[in-house]
Formats: sequence, C-alpha cells, structure tokens
Amino acid sequence: MAQRLESALATLGEVSVGRTFNRYPNAIDLVRTLRAHAPDVVFLSFESIDKAQQVVKFLEVEDDGIQIVAIHRNCDANILRETMRAGVREFIADPFDPQALVESVSQVKVQLEKRPPIYEATSQIFAFLPSKAGVGTSTLALNVSAALARRPETHVLLSDFDLNSGMIRFMLKLQNEYSVLDAVEHALHIDEHLWPQLVTSMDSLDVLHAGRINPNVRIESTQVRNVIEFMRRNYQALCFDLSGNLERYSLEIMQESKRVLMVCTPEIASLHQAREKLHFLRALDLESRISVVLTRCQKKALFTKEQVQEILGLPVLKMFPNDYHGVNKAMTAGSFIDPKSDLGKSMEQFAQELIERRPAAQSGEKHKFLEHFAIQPKQFVSGK
Repeated sequence: MAQRLESALATLGEVSVGRTFNRYPNAIDLVRTLRAHAPDVVFLSFESIDKAQQVVKFLEVEDDGIQIVAIHRNCDANILRETMRAGVREFIADPFDPQALVESVSQVKVQLEKRPPIYEATSQIFAFLPSKAGVGTSTLALNVSAALARRPETHVLLSDFDLNSGMIRFMLKLQNEYSVLDAVEHALHIDEHLWPQLVTSMDSLDVLHAGRINPNVRIESTQVRNVIEFMRRNYQALCFDLSGNLERYSLEIMQESKRVLMVCTPEIASLHQAREKLHFLRALDLESRISVVLTRCQKKALFTKEQVQEILGLPVLKMFPNDYHGVNKAMTAGSFIDPKSDLGKSMEQFAQELIERRPAAQSGEKHKFLEHFAIQPKQFVSGK
C-alpha cells in the first residue's frame, strides 16, 4: 500500500517522500525522522487503530503543525469515525484515486499556509576564522568544541571546512573515510541512517573532518545551507573551522553564525591580515557578528590588548596564553588539551561565556520527547 501511495503521490509532482516505514515507528524512530527530514505531513495507515492513535498523539505533542493524512485499504465508515476521533480530518483509501489525492493534498497545503510546523533548531553557531595560517585556529576550534560538549546535555558538532589544510583529522587521528565533502554531496539526502556514518563521535562531541587536501573541490552555497539546516536540528551547538580564504561557502557559514571568531596572534603580520579581512567582512554587513580572540599571548607581547583593539577597531573578546608544550602533547596523543592546564581552563571559561544558558524549566513543566534526543528541505513522510 505504501508503494502504491508513493507512486500516486509522484504523479502529482508536488510531494517528495522523505521516509517510508513498513511498520509503526516507536518514539525514538519518530524523533530521529522528525529531526532528519522536518516533514510537513505524515501519511499514516490506520490498519491498526490503536497504534495509529499513539502516533497521532505523539506528533501532536511534538509539533501540532504537522498535518496527518489517514490511509486505509477500505473506505469504511467505522474507520472514518476512528480517524475523526483521533483528530485526523483527511482520509484517502486504497486504491488511491488521483482526484481524491489532489483534493487531500490541496487541503493540507491550505492548513500548512495557515500554520506550518516549526522545528527546534539551535542558534548557537560559531565560526572560527584565522587572520592567517598558523595562528592556532584549529586548536582553538577543537578544544572550545570539546569544552562545549562537556557541558551537561550539550551535543556539539565540530565541522572542519578548511579544505586546504584539514588539521582536525590529523589532530585527532581520525580514521573515518567520510568527510565534509560527502556531507555536502548528499546534502539533499542526509538522514538518520547516513549521518552517523559521516561523523566520528567522541562522547557528546561529533566531528566531521575535511578529508584529504583537495583544492579543486567546489562547494555550492545552497549545499552548505541544506547541511546546516540538518545540523541545527540535531545539535545544541555547531562549531566550524574555516580556512581563512573567504570562500563563498565560508561566507555562507558566517552568515548563518551567531558569532564569527577572528583568531589572531599579537604579531604584525597576523594583525595586518586580520584588519584586511575585517575590512572585507564589514562590506558584507558581518561586523556585528565578529569577535576578536588572541592566541599565544605572552606577558611581554609586542602589542597590548588595547593596541590590538585600536588597530582592528574591534574589542578583544578573549586572550589565550601560549602553551606550546600542552598543544603538542595533545596533538601527539590525538586528544584534547588538558582542561586543568592554564590554556585548558581558558578554553573552558570561554566555552562557558560563548553559549547561552537556557532558562531552567518551571516546576511541573512538560518537556517534549524530542528535546531529549540528538541524532532538508521540507519533505513528506509516508508511514505505516
């Protein structure tokens, strides 16, 4: 029946089927599907009335904007009555008459225009942009991401979009053959089954590395947007390690970011490059999102914090001490900087300052089931 329905929907040219279940999904399956596909409507079989009603109740709790269309093998008065009791107003029977299907989809579209489903998505997106190569941006992005992931109930994704270097893969000694390029290539088809193959999970931190150096690769901005939409629904915080070459896709990531962290050292060459890039980014109206952070700071630095701020025309958000030994030790071990070291403590404090605290839930407040899980364009999900 699902195959016949999908074939009938394909003839309309308006409906994209993102996921088909050959059984009634449990709550976890539904959570993962909602996060992966962000569906507008679910076609739900009422072959088992009790199980179908459970699915309807779950969907209403998670997002009452999702439209539900009941399907059944027979146009039976008793079944129609049960679907109405469950709050489902649209019903189509097998074989699926084209005219009835058109009318049902049209009604769904009317309801979606009135109140489309809204899926929770994080706004905690941080792009790490180097003033020049070698200022420690990848080290900062990696360890701040790890510090964010050590926060309670914070699932973090670190994506290495520095395709000219791809240091994250080396720094963590990752063996996963899949990379950012695979995620971008499958941007329209990422789901709850493909995504775990693309990332490497390290407790609450997932890492999507850049793969092998390939300067000839071209990434379209639309691909980046589609991937970020998926990421935002599945993580509490996103961190992006950028190359500093200001590629189109990097600019797209910065446009999506809550903060763009310009990483510099208090040295002439680094500050010169930072000032040049800031001039370019100001022309794109990105200045309000940019914050300056200084790495490898020593007591007798060539420039003071005040002088750096005067040169760049922006306040310095954070200064990190120099720790060559700690950084090299972590890199040799394929791990993170010791959070108990001076540099590690600075990273932990910075992560605390970066991410917003969610207000505590009021006593007796009911949480959606979806909020307890982290695993495209609007699609339709067919389910039985």
